[in-house]
Amino acid sequence: MKQSLQLKLGQQLTMTPQLQQAIRLLQLSTLDLQQEIQQALDNNPLLELSEDDTFEPGDDRSDELDAVSSAGPMQNLEQTASGSLDDGSEWTSSESNEPTTMPDDLPVDIQWEDLLPSASAPGPQGDESFDGDLGSRNSASESLRERLLWQLNLTRLSDTDRLIALSIIDATDSNGRLMSSLEDIHESLIPELDIDPDEVVAVLHRLQQFEPSGVCARDLQECLQIQLDQLPPSTPWLEQAKLINSRYMNQLASSDYDQILRRTRLQEHELKTVLGLIQSLDPNPGHTAVPEEIEYIVPDVFVSKKNGRWLVELNPDIAPKLRINSDYASLIKRADNSADNTYLRDNLQEARWFLKSLHSRNETLMKVASRIVEHQRNFLEYGAEAMKPLVLHDIAEAVEMHESTISRATTNKYMHTPRGIFELKYFFSSHVATTAGGECSSTAIRALIKKLVAAENPRKPLSDNKIAQVMKEQGIEVARRTIAKYRETLFIPPSNERKRLV
Repeated sequence: MKQSLQLKLGQQLTMTPQLQQAIRLLQLSTLDLQQEIQQALDNNPLLELSEDDTFEPGDDRSDELDAVSSAGPMQNLEQTASGSLDDGSEWTSSESNEPTTMPDDLPVDIQWEDLLPSASAPGPQGDESFDGDLGSRNSASESLRERLLWQLNLTRLSDTDRLIALSIIDATDSNGRLMSSLEDIHESLIPELDIDPDEVVAVLHRLQQFEPSGVCARDLQECLQIQLDQLPPSTPWLEQAKLINSRYMNQLASSDYDQILRRTRLQEHELKTVLGLIQSLDPNPGHTAVPEEIEYIVPDVFVSKKNGRWLVELNPDIAPKLRINSDYASLIKRADNSADNTYLRDNLQEARWFLKSLHSRNETLMKVASRIVEHQRNFLEYGAEAMKPLVLHDIAEAVEMHESTISRATTNKYMHTPRGIFELKYFFSSHVATTAGGECSSTAIRALIKKLVAAENPRKPLSDNKIAQVMKEQGIEVARRTIAKYRETLFIPPSNERKRLV
């Protein structure tokens, strides 16, 4: 085989370190971004927090969108932040008529707070301040197992009974339900202990007196029975509640109230009171007794209506105002190749890349959020039923970016609106064709299902077929199985389980 040299021309996309950093910052959530910024401040001496917390004229990055009139959404869109309109013309900041651009190479002593969002105050240093809930800082989450073990240590039991109790506690899940049968627990203890099954039952009954009430129950019926037995004897309708729970649980689960009324000989208003007592019990005592970890959401974008316009702005507290340390930067000499000078020069370049990546992240997030608000103004005005179909490709075309970039910009990013805080992904949904030839968002369909169920007659709940028929009358052609799928995603039970007494 003869070897030869050949020249070929081609194009290839190279993931430079700067591009990789920009992509990584874009996909970070707000909390992760704050940690990344703090790490950059700790590692790079050329980066520092700006002590100036005032906004500069070029610092406003908000979009004002035309308000939706009472007749429907207006077609014109007026944007007053830095960017470009659909017709290619430039749009400027609300406080300046000059187009806002990002220079490729920035001077060392540039004030970066003119380009990055401002924070209301510098971040906490050391232990001087604490940003968060003081109660959650001083309190430790206690699991149900730890709570049961604490009560077990206060209970006088023999060594054998204590080992049985430990096995039962280990077989109890976080909801307080016993997941293993007593036979399996007894068999697992036989190699170590010479005990009878009755001893396991006796210890189980002892544990069922622990707090929270209803813990270590083998099924729902036993869980409710334990809680009923622990109520004061003077509780109204207690005996009737125990009777229904012990004998008519199947009828209660299937909402067969007619049969319960016939067998218990109760009046309808009396049965309603008894069911109210049963419904006041806790079917998952372990889950509600031990609070879950609180997850805080910091919105990335604020949307509000001011003077008849929808205003879109970045959260100024997402990231602190950063700038390059001019004192260190002034020490850099061009012709000096010493180790100290090289160290400062490399960190200066990294600081510039980091700040440019932050600016690119904010700019991309602002463009995407503005287009989402522009497209979903009906949702802001009228609610989820007015949500329009939207996919990543639509926003990608509008902002002239790749769909993967839009996906990164909308994942774990949240928008604060007058209707609540939503992840940007919430505004994207598939479409369903209507009988009029238009399209309806799947989010709007789910909202309509929720509205129909909330307004239904509890004596005669709407079936999936009936809901599909009602939607068809409104011009939305949806199959029954689609209604069932959307209903399940909303955690709405089927019609037979929604039947209630008035």
